[in-house]
Amino acid sequence: MSRTLPELPESLPTEDRPRNLASIPKSSAASRLWNAWLLRIFLIAAFCAITVSLAPFGLHRWAAAGAGFALSLAIVVAEYRLRSSPAAALLGGVMGGLCGALAALLVAILIFGTSAPEPTKSFLAYAALLAFGYVGIMLGSQKAIFFRPESLQGTLRPHVAPYSEHEDGKLLDTSVLIDGRIAEICEAHFLDGPLLVPQFVLHELQMIADSADSMRRQRGRRGLEVLQRIQKMQTIEVRILDDNPNSSNEVDRKLVELALRLHAKIVTNDFNLNKVASVQGIGVLNVNLLANAVRPAFLPGEGMRVFILREGKEVNQGVAYLEDGTMVVVDGARRLINKTVDILVTSVHQTPAGKMIFGRIDEHNDAAPNIKPAAGASRTSRPGFSESAE
Repeated sequence: MSRTLPELPESLPTEDRPRNLASIPKSSAASRLWNAWLLRIFLIAAFCAITVSLAPFGLHRWAAAGAGFALSLAIVVAEYRLRSSPAAALLGGVMGGLCGALAALLVAILIFGTSAPEPTKSFLAYAALLAFGYVGIMLGSQKAIFFRPESLQGTLRPHVAPYSEHEDGKLLDTSVLIDGRIAEICEAHFLDGPLLVPQFVLHELQMIADSADSMRRQRGRRGLEVLQRIQKMQTIEVRILDDNPNSSNEVDRKLVELALRLHAKIVTNDFNLNKVASVQGIGVLNVNLLANAVRPAFLPGEGMRVFILREGKEVNQGVAYLEDGTMVVVDGARRLINKTVDILVTSVHQTPAGKMIFGRIDEHNDAAPNIKPAAGASRTSRPGFSESAE
């Protein structure tokens, strides 16, 4: 079934075409400007007419018109200057002026209660009104930050720490870069958010890579190669931080201080750093704990196929290792060293170093000693047990 493109409508005539939308904001702004100037002209004309008709202070016609024009012009200039002021400054000025007028009223009540001459009382009352009003307006406009909504919310609500741009990031320790498994974890999309690498961590990696010890030099170079590998991944963002706390020369302490300041987590393999950061409330992602958590679970009675590598401590024991490093102790497998055998799991023990699996030779499989050696272990199905998938 073929798809066809829809027919395009014919071009509209010139008079039927819609107007350009970009011209609408310009036209509305011009309309508002004209309305503002018409209102100002109306205000000036109204002031002139009122002063001419009322003739205040005994002014004649033209003098009254001039006074009304000057007063209206001063109002327009004040409006033009105040229009560019922030809303918070205007609100602060109004509040300060009202407070100043209230203070002047209290002072005037005290002044008129004295026995001073009447002109003196009037002068002091007007002077207090102008002085307190001026001080209130100036201080209110300068302290306008207290009238902002976010400031009021801050006084009514508990203090919230400011958001950091690295808040969702993970600080990478030197140990986790040298270990190398962090690259596979990133490729499996188990880490989100930016990965943060401070400059002092890079400096420590460089010092290890330049070490005279060949083993340390190899570890440092592997850490740098792992970092370059992560930087080339399209789905992971890596940021190099220039922050360098000067409180100590220890990398672990600098990482803790930087994590507290940036509200970030720490990715490490260091057991001591893990404990110190956890005590201070810092989130820690330990790659060793993740590796232990994702190791396959073997239940008693389940069958598996392992390669007997060496003899065990007890008599007639053989020792095998899974691909993740888990030790498997097999009873009766000492004679089967360097061979792959089928075993049955008898028990699983959790130790501080990880899991240990104990098993025995599967006597139902007579061909086990003739199987070719294998590097890892695979599960086998037995009658009476459900077959487990890889």
